[in-house]
Amino acid sequence: MKIRESAEDYLEAILILSKKGGGVRSVDIATMLEVSKPSVSHAMKLLREDGYIAMDRYGTVTLLEKGTEIAGRIYERHTVLTGLLEKLGVSPEVARADACKMEHAISQESFDKIKEHFLKNGGEID
Repeated sequence: MKIRESAEDYLEAILILSKKGGGVRSVDIATMLEVSKPSVSHAMKLLREDGYIAMDRYGTVTLLEKGTEIAGRIYERHTVLTGLLEKLGVSPEVARADACKMEHAISQESFDKIKEHFLKNGGEID
């Protein structure tokens, strides 16, 4: 299942916001990703049409099964890669920014090996 990098970012943002409790709204996503509200509206329309999210009549966004699967995968990659970079001495801000770029491009095989190494050496995954 291949979707665009920006769609993965939106799904990951929805997952992170939903973990904080309460409903996730487009304005929350726009704020988190630092994008315009019209951009979020367009993305939500596409994600809804493709069956990744649902929106109720109040605008609350919920991940559907395939959206949750992708968001979880991207979030795990982000968490592991950020943690690894920080353990290597990269500042938290740079580690998060670099992990965001890497999480979309890295192969599953390479990520699995990085994760295995990270966990063996005392890393933790949220």
